[in-house]
Amino acid sequence: MKALTTVTGIVAPLDRSNIDTDMIIPKQFLKSIKRSGFGPNLFDELRYLDEGRPNMDNSTRPLNPDFVLNQPRYQGASILMSRENFGCGSSREHAPWALEDFGFRVILASSFADIFYNNCFKNGVLPIVVDEQVLDGWFKTVDANEGYQLTVDLESQTITDAEGKQVSFEVDAFRKHCLLNGLDDIGLTLQEADKIKQYEQQRAQQHPWVFGQIK
Repeated sequence: MKALTTVTGIVAPLDRSNIDTDMIIPKQFLKSIKRSGFGPNLFDELRYLDEGRPNMDNSTRPLNPDFVLNQPRYQGASILMSRENFGCGSSREHAPWALEDFGFRVILASSFADIFYNNCFKNGVLPIVVDEQVLDGWFKTVDANEGYQLTVDLESQTITDAEGKQVSFEVDAFRKHCLLNGLDDIGLTLQEADKIKQYEQQRAQQHPWVFGQIK
């Protein structure tokens, strides 16, 4: 998992509530357990004017010019801003995979669905709960200023705008540690690799029959 420390990037405004995981990555594209390759189908039903199917050549599909991610001013955005209950619906881990694969490292919303929120931290995406009034101000500012950027500093737990104004956010200390150091569940386990190896060696000596060994 890629570490996340500070993100400075263009903000893409998705001014919708209750964005569910099937909208983030439709069910027909859940054909792989790899974490990559889902970006082209992120928000598929909103991005394209036709009905997407697995293995389609997305480069030839007609784009919806009204959808925010298709507009030139938001190309290369790394911060997504939305409304309440973001990530509701099914528990598919493909949702944060698709967001990260597209290039989003930070999601700003007034609330998140619990399972999606947890999955983000395990896949290198930082979901931040932001007060609705603050979000309202940012939506207006982003709309009025092309290329508007924010800086998210995980270490200091702050979001800084172009004028230097800061907003603080809360994040669990353990999740913060994992993101700062790029540690998913596998990475955390591998930190104890020596102890695991030692345990397995001792177990093999004490109970050789478990490992197919006969003294």
